[in-house]
This record gives sequence, C-alpha cells and structure tokens, in this order.
Amino acid sequence: MWAIKATGLGFSYPDLTLFEGLDLELRPGELRAVLGPSGSGKTTLVHLLAGILPLQKGRLWWGEVEVGGLGEEELARLRRERVGLVFQHHYLLDELNALENVMVPGLISGRPDRPRARELLAAVGLERQADRRPGGLSGGERQRVAVARALFARPRVVLADEPTGSLDRANARRVRDLLAELAQENGAAVLFATHDEDLVGGWPAWRLENGQLVEG
Repeated sequence: MWAIKATGLGFSYPDLTLFEGLDLELRPGELRAVLGPSGSGKTTLVHLLAGILPLQKGRLWWGEVEVGGLGEEELARLRRERVGLVFQHHYLLDELNALENVMVPGLISGRPDRPRARELLAAVGLERQADRRPGGLSGGERQRVAVARALFARPRVVLADEPTGSLDRANARRVRDLLAELAQENGAAVLFATHDEDLVGGWPAWRLENGQLVEG
C-alpha cells in the first residue's frame, strides 16, 4: 500500500499550466527529493499533495483514503492525522514555547501527548530548549522544532517544501538528515522539495520538468 499516491494531476493558473497528467507514488518509509528551480511548481505540487490547494484534475490518496470530495472539516482532520508539513518558514507560534509548539497538532485534535513532544525534542537535540519561545531560538533550532512538530502525530507522509532554504549549509544538512531519520523510524514517506541539488545527497530524486516528474 502507498503512503501517498496521485494520478493524472493537472493544475493551471489563469496564464500558466503547471501540471498535466502528473503521477506520483510513495510507499511507507520511502524518501524522495523533488528538484526544480524557483517557479517550476514545487510549492504548488506540495500544496496539492497536502490538500491545501483543491484538485483541478486527477485523483489523490492518503493511504487508502481518496482525498477528492472530502468536506473541509474531514480533510483538515485527516491532514492532521496523516500528513506532516514542513515549510521554508517555521510557522511556530510566538506565544508558545518549543515543547508546546511541537504539541500543537495534539492540542488542536484534543490529544495532547507531552511525553511524545519531549521525545521528539530530544530527537532533534533540543530537549534543553523545551521552555524557550521561538524568539529565543536560532533559525536552525526553530526549523528543527518545526520538523518535530510535523512528526508529532506519526504521519504516514511528510511533505517538506524548501525546508532548509533559509538555513546555512550545516543546519540545512542537519534538518535534511533529521527528516530522513525520524520519518523512517516512524515509517513515514518523505517528499523533500528543493532547488538545491547539492543538498539532496544520496536521496533518490525526481526533477520537475515541463509539468512532469522525471527520474534523476
């Protein structure tokens, strides 16, 4: 069974067609990078796969559940349970400390799990910063909190859109490796969209070219 699957995806803006007949499938524990320059459609693809943008053409599944046709509330609930999201900006809540920010998915769903949040903070090397708010953390630390938050609900798939774009090289590699290690420990598939070919390392990769995903 796949963790996420899309068939025949098509998406257009009024003056630009980004995708037409795009197919994608990731199985649990599978890692994939999506390479492409700015403007190639990486962010739009991630937003489509996350159910943030509505499907114009094609079909999308999160595990055995087909996403198309779900109501907004059901879609939001399933996204919280099944999809972890990491973006270039960390989107941490300034009024919460690091531990509470990791717990946000659980707070929203009514299933807070403080030990789980502490476990994830330790995994990203920030157990000593649990009580610090985002303003007291470095850029790399904030993004590592965002990675921990994305994994809180044990998602089946993690979608990362340029998650290291604002970090220096050392922190970028650390975040990339954390995504791979933690997601695989939890059996999640990872899609890592980036323009930085040097960052991909040994990950298998697709290139986003002319609205299609091409191997290598």
